[in-house]
Amino acid sequence: MRFGFFVPQGWRLDLVGIDPADQWQVMRDLAVRADNGPWDSIWVYDHFHTVPEPTDEATHEAWSLMAAFAAVTDRVRLGQMCTAMSYRNPAYLAKVAATTDLISGGRVEMGIGGGWYEHEWRAYGYGFPSAGERLGRLDEGVQIFKQAWTTGSATLDGKHYQVDGAIVRPLPLQDGGIPLWIAGGGEKVTLKIAAKYAQYTNFDGTPEVFAHKSEVLRRHCAELGTDFDAITRSANYNVAIGRTEAEVQDRLDALRSRLEPVVGAEKAEASLSAFRGLPAVGTPEQIVENLTALKKQGLEYAIFYVPEAAYDTSGLELLEKEVLPHLM
Repeated sequence: MRFGFFVPQGWRLDLVGIDPADQWQVMRDLAVRADNGPWDSIWVYDHFHTVPEPTDEATHEAWSLMAAFAAVTDRVRLGQMCTAMSYRNPAYLAKVAATTDLISGGRVEMGIGGGWYEHEWRAYGYGFPSAGERLGRLDEGVQIFKQAWTTGSATLDGKHYQVDGAIVRPLPLQDGGIPLWIAGGGEKVTLKIAAKYAQYTNFDGTPEVFAHKSEVLRRHCAELGTDFDAITRSANYNVAIGRTEAEVQDRLDALRSRLEPVVGAEKAEASLSAFRGLPAVGTPEQIVENLTALKKQGLEYAIFYVPEAAYDTSGLELLEKEVLPHLM
């Protein structure tokens, strides 16, 4: 199994209390730590407004961070989970990604999806088209990427996008272009797009749902004549780790205490529901057991979010030393 680490960037209120002038240093130091550690990749989210509700707290822009991380790291791969296709013209995005790939020495991953956060869509003037249109843009945008990164130009007269000889030079350093992670579990459209184009997928990582989505992906691959086994299946995991269950609860209580002053008790408590009872919450032994079972189901890549990492790296260290080695 391979492992990714989400660098806190503010979107999940994980830089609260840190002066904005100091936030880049915190993010940079964690990226460099990952580069020197057991991690295969580092990740950010592509969002503009915080969750669980929009606030005035900082959310740093994903592709600016990609370029910055490319310049301060040497080894780890660089991903977004996931870039929303409609937030940037796809030919322009192909150019941004290709430039970042050069800066990084060929280490960029393209996590891409249809987008979902209606509040930020409307606030930024993007409207909020139907799911069908958002996914149609995803499909056409991926076609533009693949042309741009293999031929150096893109032409498409699509329903949603029209580009005519858009030049994307220099090409990315990676042969065949930047690897595509098609993120999302929509069974009729998203997983079909993944079956057509993706080198990686990313969907729900709980055992029952992971097994079901994997089977849906397998069926789409069979229908399209693509190789299911060539697609790496990944999932994201929120982490609350401790040597005892009491320590795990202390992690969750600390998270609640950070969120409550910003979003209120009800939403802070709701945020914790994305942790409780899930595979990467528990003692190291419990987490290893949970993820070993998922590994047997075909999980090949786990990407971890450690909510307190900007303030306290003890949980991250425990994960690195007592979980990851047992899953490699």
